[in-house]
Amino acid sequence: MAIDQDLTETQVIVVGAGPVGLLLAGELRLAGTDVVVIDTLTAPTSASRASTLHARTMEILDSRGLLEPIGDVPHETAGHFGGIPLDLGLPGPYPGQWKVAQTRLEEVLGEWAADLGADIRRGHELTGLTVTGDGVLATVRTEAGELSLRAAYAVGCDGENSAVRRLGGFGFPGTDAERELLRADVAGIDVPDRRFERKDGGLVVASRRPDGVTRVMVHEFGARPRPGQPSFEDVADAWKRITGEDIGGGTPLWVNSFGDASRQAAEYRRGPLLLAGDAAHQQMPIGGQALNLGLQDAFNLGWKLGARVAGHGTDALLDTYHEERHAVGQAVQSNVRTQALLLLGGPEVDAVREVFAELGAGENVRTHLAGLVSGLSVRHDVGEDGRGLPGLRVPAWEVTTSEGSATTLGLLRSGRGLLLLPPGEEARRAGLAEAAAAWGDRVRTVSAVSVGAGASGTDAPEGAVLVRPDGYVVWADGPGAGALDEALTRWFGPERPVAAPRARDSAGARTAPAEATPARTAAAVLDGVRRGVGAERLTGRTALVTGSSRGMGRAAAIRLAQEGALVAVHYHQDEAAAREVVTTVEKDGGRAFAVRAELGVDGDVDQLFAVLEEDLRERTGSTDLHVLVNNAGVMGGVAADEVTPEQFDRIFAVNAKAPFFLIQRALRNMPDGGRIINISSGLTRFANPDEIAYAMSKGALEQLALHFAKALGPRGITINSVAPGITRNGNPVFDIPEAVEQMAGLSAFGRVGEPEDVADVVAFLATDEARWITGSFVDATGGTLLG
Repeated sequence: MAIDQDLTETQVIVVGAGPVGLLLAGELRLAGTDVVVIDTLTAPTSASRASTLHARTMEILDSRGLLEPIGDVPHETAGHFGGIPLDLGLPGPYPGQWKVAQTRLEEVLGEWAADLGADIRRGHELTGLTVTGDGVLATVRTEAGELSLRAAYAVGCDGENSAVRRLGGFGFPGTDAERELLRADVAGIDVPDRRFERKDGGLVVASRRPDGVTRVMVHEFGARPRPGQPSFEDVADAWKRITGEDIGGGTPLWVNSFGDASRQAAEYRRGPLLLAGDAAHQQMPIGGQALNLGLQDAFNLGWKLGARVAGHGTDALLDTYHEERHAVGQAVQSNVRTQALLLLGGPEVDAVREVFAELGAGENVRTHLAGLVSGLSVRHDVGEDGRGLPGLRVPAWEVTTSEGSATTLGLLRSGRGLLLLPPGEEARRAGLAEAAAAWGDRVRTVSAVSVGAGASGTDAPEGAVLVRPDGYVVWADGPGAGALDEALTRWFGPERPVAAPRARDSAGARTAPAEATPARTAAAVLDGVRRGVGAERLTGRTALVTGSSRGMGRAAAIRLAQEGALVAVHYHQDEAAAREVVTTVEKDGGRAFAVRAELGVDGDVDQLFAVLEEDLRERTGSTDLHVLVNNAGVMGGVAADEVTPEQFDRIFAVNAKAPFFLIQRALRNMPDGGRIINISSGLTRFANPDEIAYAMSKGALEQLALHFAKALGPRGITINSVAPGITRNGNPVFDIPEAVEQMAGLSAFGRVGEPEDVADVVAFLATDEARWITGSFVDATGGTLLG
C-alpha cells in the first residue's frame, strides 16, 4: 500500500500548529525529543482571534526568552470579572493583562520551535489514529496523498473539534451553549469605545485599534446561539437593534461568535494519547482565559513528556499532567461560567452584579479573583504540606552570582530544573550541591551571591529551593522539609545511572557486543560497544571541542558527552551537521549545544568565547570550562612548490595560531585540574611531501603542549598532543576498497582508523585517570609510526 511507503517515525506527534501546539513542540525540543507538528491549514491563519495574555503566561514566555522577539507589548492592570471592573495587578513582573495578537504569538512560537528543530508540516489533516503496542500510528491526508506517522506519543492541540479527542475515544462531558456573543473586526466605522456597556436590549463592546480597525462584540439578551458562523449582516443588525448605530457600511475583516458551552475531557491522557488546550476543555473565552489556559497546559506537559521519552521520567510523572491541569481546568471553567452569567445575563442578574461589585472592592476578594484570572494563584500538590513555596510558581527573584545577574525566570531558559542556593551556611550549600550533582544533566544548580525580591514582590528565600522546568517549586529547604534527593528522584527521575563495565576477554581486551558480526564495519562495532556505556567520569564538567560537526571532532564530542560532560559543539559553516551531533548526544541522554565561529580570522577567539560563555552561564550558572579539545584544522593537499603565501598563512592561522589563543583565552575560564588536548597528526613523524605546510603547523601545535605543560603544572592542568594516523574522515577515498586496503596496510592492526579510535584517547586524557600525563605526544596512529 502507498501508506506503507510514506512512513515517518518520530517520538511525539503534535496535532495542531496553533499557539498551544507550537509552545508544546518547543518544550519537547528543549527536552531533546523528536517532534512532528501537523496542521490542517496550509498556512497560519490571519484571523485576529485572541489577543490577551495574563501575568502567568507572560512569565512563561519570559522563562523561555520569548518576550524579546515579541517586542513592545501594551498592557494595563485594569481588567474585569464578568464585565465588572477588576484591578488585575498582583505582585510579580507582569501584573495585569498584555495585548499580543494571536497571529504574532503564533509567528514567534513557530520560529522558536522550528529553530529548535521541530518538524512543522502544514496542509496535513489527521484522518486516522491507532494505538499500537509501542505507541501510535497516525494516518494523514495531504495534497500529495496519504501518509502515516509513527510515534511513541501523540498530543491533540487541535481545538474544540479535536480529531485526536474524537479518534482517541476521549469523553467530553459538559453542557452546550445557551448564549452567544457575536464579534467582528471592522474597518471604516466610527463608533464610541465601549467597555462591557449594558443596554436595555443587550451588551455591547467596542475598541478601536491604532490601525483604525474597530473590534465590536454584541449580545442580545435572551438570544439563543445560531447554527454555524454568523455573517457580518447578523452582527450589524444586532448592533443597530441595541445601540441604534449603523455599522453596516463598514468593511468586515473577521467575523465569528462564541458561546458559553462548557465541556472538559474526562481524562487528559489515555495511554500514549494526550490532550492540551481547547482539545481538552471548551469554555467561553472571557478575558482571554481560554488561550492562557491552553498555553499553561502545554508548558506543564512539555517537560514531563520529554522526560518520559528520554527514559528518566516515569508514567507517574506523566500522569501528574492530568492530575494538575484537569484540576486547574475545572477551576477556570467554574469562574468562566460565573462570568458568563454575570456578563450575558439579562436584568435578572443585575442584583447579583451589584453584590459582586461590592465584594470586589475588598482587597481579599479582589486578590482572589485576580489570582484566578491571571493564573498566579495556582498551587499544585507536590507532596509537601501545602504551605510555603512548594506547589507555587517560583517568584521572579533577582539572582546574583559570581558571573552576573539574572531573574529566576531567566535561569529556567534552558528548559531544565533549577536548584537555587541562596547565601547561607557554606557547608549546607556544598552538601546540597553535591547531592544534586547526580542530576546535573536535568537540574541546574546555581549558587547565588545574593537573592533579592526584584520585581517579584516576594521576599528572597531563606533556604534553597528546587524548581521544576515549568517554574513550580517542588522543594524548599527548612524545618520539616523532606530529603532533597527524594524530591529530585520524584520529579527528575533516578540518579544518572552508571553503566556496567564493558566485558573483557581472557586477554583483558574489551569485547564487542554479542550482536556484532563480521559483516559489521569497525565503526558500527565500536559504536555498539560504547552506546549507553561509559563510566561517566566527566559528570558536572564542561567541554569545548572545536571543529566537532564531523569526523574525529564529532566522535570526540559524542564520547565526552557519554562520559557525562556538557559539550559545546563548535562549527564554522555546517549548522545542520552540528545540530545533528547535538541531537545524537541528547538521544543518548547526554547534554550538548552548538556554537558557531570562524577560526583563523581576526577576532575569532573573542567571538567564540562571547557565545560560549553565554551558553555555559545559561546552562550551568557559571562560565567554567573544564576541557578544551583543539581539533579544528585545515589541510593543504598541494605540493610544496605550489603552496601560496595565502594558503600557508591560512593553514597556520587555523592550525597553530587559533589553538594558541584559544588556550590563552580558555585559561581564564578553566578551573585548576582542567584538561587541554590538541589534535596533532602522525605527519609530524611520517613524511608526506604534499603536506609540508600542514605538518609544520601541527609541529608548532605540539610545541604548545610541551611548553604550556611546564607553565600549567602548578595548577594541575594537563595539556597533551594526540596524533591520529590515517583515519576515516568522510573523504571519498575511503569509499574505494583498493585505496582503503592499501592504507590499512600501513597500520600494525591492518585497518584504517575510525574517528572513535581517536575519541577514546581524547576521552581518557580528559579524565582524572590521566592526571599524571602532561606535555606528552600520544601516538594514536594505530601503529603507523612503527615503520
